[in-house]
Amino acid sequence: MHRSIPALSRLASAFFLLLSMPALCSSPDSAPPPSTSSSREIIAYVFPQNRVLQPDEVNGRQLTRINYAFANIRDGQIAAGFSHDAENFVLLNNLKRSNPELKILVSVGGWSWSGNFSDAALTPRSRERFIASAVRFIERYKLDGLDIDWEYPAQPGAGNTFRPQDKQNYTLLLAELRHRFDKEQARLHRHLYTSIATGASTKFLQNTEMDKVQRYVDTVNLMTYDFYVGGPTTGHDAPLFRNPSDPKHVSADRSVTEYEQAGVPASKIVLGLPFYGRSWGEVEDKNHGLFQPGKAARGVHFSYPDLPNLLATGYVRHWDNEASAPYLYNPQTRVFVTYEDPQSIAAKCRYVTAHQLRGIMFWENSNDTTGILLKAVHAGLTPPPSPAPRSARNSASE
Repeated sequence: MHRSIPALSRLASAFFLLLSMPALCSSPDSAPPPSTSSSREIIAYVFPQNRVLQPDEVNGRQLTRINYAFANIRDGQIAAGFSHDAENFVLLNNLKRSNPELKILVSVGGWSWSGNFSDAALTPRSRERFIASAVRFIERYKLDGLDIDWEYPAQPGAGNTFRPQDKQNYTLLLAELRHRFDKEQARLHRHLYTSIATGASTKFLQNTEMDKVQRYVDTVNLMTYDFYVGGPTTGHDAPLFRNPSDPKHVSADRSVTEYEQAGVPASKIVLGLPFYGRSWGEVEDKNHGLFQPGKAARGVHFSYPDLPNLLATGYVRHWDNEASAPYLYNPQTRVFVTYEDPQSIAAKCRYVTAHQLRGIMFWENSNDTTGILLKAVHAGLTPPPSPAPRSARNSASE
């Protein structure tokens, strides 16, 4: 889920200190053809809330796309979500000076602000009103497109209005958005992107028509994380593969497979990564705390560390070979931590390449204060430079 959460406290951040790993992996159908394997997407969700971004806070050189979170829906129209959005859009657009290929989108909705989607998508007139506001928003802030983060069609999410008709209206909203963007991009002489952030559950697929929806979007940003959000049992937040001992039987691979079976081509699927971790307390020292009862720190996210790791204070890093996921356990304090690190990112990069997925997205940029995680993604999805021709090498050595 993409959540509107408060800034991390120092106390919460202190729990999530871990060992940096050295391993890095080297019209209806009018959306453009997918990128080639040598040009995969690296998409950052940027969520500053009510503050101004710092000039060096977002590394635009290592990204292909930024999804600015979030715009809200008011009176059926897209509206700025936070007080400094206009300033932040200027700053993000300025990143194109060093990376002209970078695209800036606004993401509308999210966990906290999806409550008005069902009404906005309900009728042809309400959809037209929403889409017209999207065009105005994009032109006003000089953006490259729109990311729809409806959490979730035909489901209550955070206590939202929802209807059975959401299943078909979700498709209609995206189809009509694509049709309008086709007209506008002919006028603007540039492509306008449409993307969606989608749940990684079977239930999301049951409540949508993804075989139809995928025709109208450039990418399907699959939120393959939050598999263990809290609850009474520990587990991996974002396992790549299923550990046979996992009582939930969840994994990113399972979600990708289900999306492909639902009609979404691999070339449009973007694999989601969590740039945060979660912890449980009072966890028994069994299997190093993995899949054990515990008291979850509900709703607390932890940033990737820019401080020394906790190994000296009793935490031990473990690697789950079955899931391709790391975790920490402190047998003295009985605290379990699930998180993402460069080694697990390297495995996911290899997965994206092997399965010919479109790329990787992550939530959320400000949690990677050291830049270690983005560096791992960039290294994993950026092909090495081609060797110079023999004649050029010989000339250079002479």
